[in-house]
Amino acid sequence: MPSTSSLILSTLASLLSATYVQAATYSLHQNNVGTDFLSNFVWETTENPSGGRVAYTTQSDALSANLTYAHGDTFIMRVDDTTTLSASDAGRKSVRIKSNEQYTTHVAVFDIRHMPQGCGTWPAIWEVDDTVGVAHGEVDIIEGVNDLSPSYSTMHTPNTCTMPTTGRNQKGTAVGNDCSSTTTQSDGNNGCSVSSPYSSTYGPTFNADGGGWFVVERTSSAVSIWFWERGDGTVPAAVSGGASTIDTGSWSTTPIAYFPSSSTCDLSTNLQSHNIIINTMLCGPWAGSRYSASGCPGTCIDYVNSNPSAFSNAYWDFAALRVYL
Repeated sequence: MPSTSSLILSTLASLLSATYVQAATYSLHQNNVGTDFLSNFVWETTENPSGGRVAYTTQSDALSANLTYAHGDTFIMRVDDTTTLSASDAGRKSVRIKSNEQYTTHVAVFDIRHMPQGCGTWPAIWEVDDTVGVAHGEVDIIEGVNDLSPSYSTMHTPNTCTMPTTGRNQKGTAVGNDCSSTTTQSDGNNGCSVSSPYSSTYGPTFNADGGGWFVVERTSSAVSIWFWERGDGTVPAAVSGGASTIDTGSWSTTPIAYFPSSSTCDLSTNLQSHNIIINTMLCGPWAGSRYSASGCPGTCIDYVNSNPSAFSNAYWDFAALRVYL
């Protein structure tokens, strides 16, 4: 039978796992700027999910159609905004890229000037091994649909995983605490989502502000996600300046989302090696199901088919993506 002192220590450890952001110093491993994306990522041509209306292109096709542009400190991924689709077409052309490398413990800094916006859009940055679905876990760093603020950060796990209901050191609001990919939440989705505390993390507001920086830190102890908008004077100089080393322990800013490992969620068994994926889905199970509620006209599929010019702002513009180990 455990002693009183050991029970107290165990309780303290559980509380600390919920409130303390793990931190360390990391060194720059890969600096993706402009054309670096072309060699460090692969262009995926995955099929549509249920209700999706997208046709992902190869790198060569994307470059020739100007759906991908890389020059200097600019890397752009855009949705086709010139073609009117018929019902028999595969979907509107878009871009989905995946890092060649996989990562476990790391920090990734996403310096973004513009993200896709508009009805029918579902932009996302996430980490997963998509060859096995969510069997190795998944971390959605930033995603949203149809210009509907706020954005969300979500963790999906293959095994049992429950986030603490109190004491999490994060600015965002927990939408669900059961992270298991096999458990359906009340809204029909799965995973433990955190809604952003700011409208500036997504869509038109993010773009009007000139974008900003998303940072994810993943360790065996926690997954932490931060955000600073472009004009935020509190952004760490190492983040905004692309420093060769980065020390998350020196930051005073609280993460917008924090997923701690604990006795109710062992991250070491739920998260394995992941690629970084960036894409823009059109319609699909989330953007499609929230389409009318977002105040968008008609149906999602018809809108995507018939309104190419509506997707002129459906593009990513990256200044950099830096990975630290």
